[in-house]
Amino acid sequence: MISDSVPIELTLDILSRLPEKSIARFRCVSKLWASVLGGQDFKDLFLTKSSAQPRLLFGIKENGKWSIFSLPQRLSPYEKLSSSLVVTPEFHMKFPPEDMTIYSCAHGCPGAYASGLVYFYVDKEQWSYFGRRPMICNPKTGRYEALPFISRYRKTYSFFGFDPIYKQFKVLFMRYPFGPGDHRIMTLGTMGMRWRKIKCSLLHECVSAGICINGVLYYLGDSSACVNNYEQIDGFVIVCFDVRSEKFSFIYQESSCKLINYKGKLGVVYYDDQVDDDAIELRVWVLEDVEKQEWSKYAYTLRDDRFFLRDVFIVGVNSTGEIVLSMAKYTSNQPFYVYYFNPETNTLQRVEIQGFGEYHESSDKPRSVYVFADHVDDLNVHDSKLLKSSISVPYVYREESEEDDKDYDEYGSPCFSGKRKKKKKMNMNLKKGMRIIMKMMKMKRKKR
Repeated sequence: MISDSVPIELTLDILSRLPEKSIARFRCVSKLWASVLGGQDFKDLFLTKSSAQPRLLFGIKENGKWSIFSLPQRLSPYEKLSSSLVVTPEFHMKFPPEDMTIYSCAHGCPGAYASGLVYFYVDKEQWSYFGRRPMICNPKTGRYEALPFISRYRKTYSFFGFDPIYKQFKVLFMRYPFGPGDHRIMTLGTMGMRWRKIKCSLLHECVSAGICINGVLYYLGDSSACVNNYEQIDGFVIVCFDVRSEKFSFIYQESSCKLINYKGKLGVVYYDDQVDDDAIELRVWVLEDVEKQEWSKYAYTLRDDRFFLRDVFIVGVNSTGEIVLSMAKYTSNQPFYVYYFNPETNTLQRVEIQGFGEYHESSDKPRSVYVFADHVDDLNVHDSKLLKSSISVPYVYREESEEDDKDYDEYGSPCFSGKRKKKKKMNMNLKKGMRIIMKMMKMKRKKR
C-alpha cells in the first residue's frame, strides 16, 4: 500500500488522524486500501483518535434549514490563559438540500444527535400525504437517508438512539397521550425496514428532547394530566429507554429539569437565570447508581456580564469536568459566546465564536442555535449502506422501494398508517441453497 520503508503501524496511525471525508476518498484508491481502511482494527483506531478529540456541533436555523458548524469541545491549556479568547468554527454544510425544510417537533428541538449522526423531521412538497418524513444525516460527509413515512395524531414526539454493542441506530416515536395510536420504533439499516409496535407501561406526554448515553435514551415526560391504571400520577418523570433491549424504565422528578451527558452519566440540571442580570444559578445532580437511583448533588453560581444579552443554556460537560454553556440565539453583527465553567476552580471562561456571519445574510432577526456535545466520527456506522443519498447530488425519492404499512385494532379500526421498505427478492439459487441447509439441519437434529 505504501513504501516498504514506512511501517504499516505508522501509516495507519497517520491515516487515523485524517478527516472522515479523506478516509472515504482513500478507500477508493485500490482494493487493498479499501480492505485495510475498512478493517475493524483501523475503525477501532480511528474511533479512539476521534473520541480523544470530541467536538461541539452547532446548528443555526434559518428559513427551515440548518447551517452546521463544529469546533473542538475542549480548550487547550494555552487558550485558557487568554481572558478574551476568539475561535473560528469549521463549516460543514447546509441541510436539508433543495426544497426540503426542517419541521419543528412538539418538544421544541427540531434535531437530535446520536453517535455522529443528526436526526431531523423534514418536509417536502413532493412527498405524499402530510409530506413529513424522519431523516438522518452525517454532518461531516453530507450523506443522508430519508426514512419511511409514519402518520402521527396531532403532535410528533420522536427520538434518536444508538446501541454501541450491536452498532444499531433506532428511531422511537411516542404517541400523543390524549389521542389514538400506539408507540412505534424502527431499526435503521435492516432488511424490510418498518415501524414496529412497542409498548410503554406509563402514559405520559413528552416535554423535552432526548439524549442518548451509552445505549440508553433519556427524555423528560409529564404524567400529571394522564391517568395510569385508574390513578393520576403527578409530576415529571425521566423516561429511560434501553435502545438494545427496547425496554422502558422511569425515574420520577419533582420539577422540570435539563438532561445532559455528565462524563458518560446522566446529569440533571435545575437552573434559574433570574438570580441577577449577570448570574446563573445551577443545581446539578449526577446519577451515580441507576438501580438504587443514587445521585451526587452540586450547586454553582456563574457570573458574566454578557449573560443578560441572550438566553444561555447548558450544552453538557467535557472530559475535564468543565460545564459547557452556549447562547441560544445568534444575531448578525453581535458577538456570540460559549462558556466553560470549571467547578474545581470556580472560574468561567468566555469564548467568542466568529465566522457564523460568513454563511448568513446580515439580519437583526435572532436565529435559533442548537448545540450538541461530544461529537465524534465513527467509521463503524457511517457508511454508504446506511446513508444512501448525498447533498452533492439531487435527491431522488424512489417510491417503488416502499410499500404501504397499516395496522388495525381489535375492533378492526385502523390504528397505524405509514410506509415500510420493501424486502429485496431473494435469488432463486440462494433460496434453493437455504432450503437445502434447513433440511440438513433438521436431519442432524433428528439423529440426535
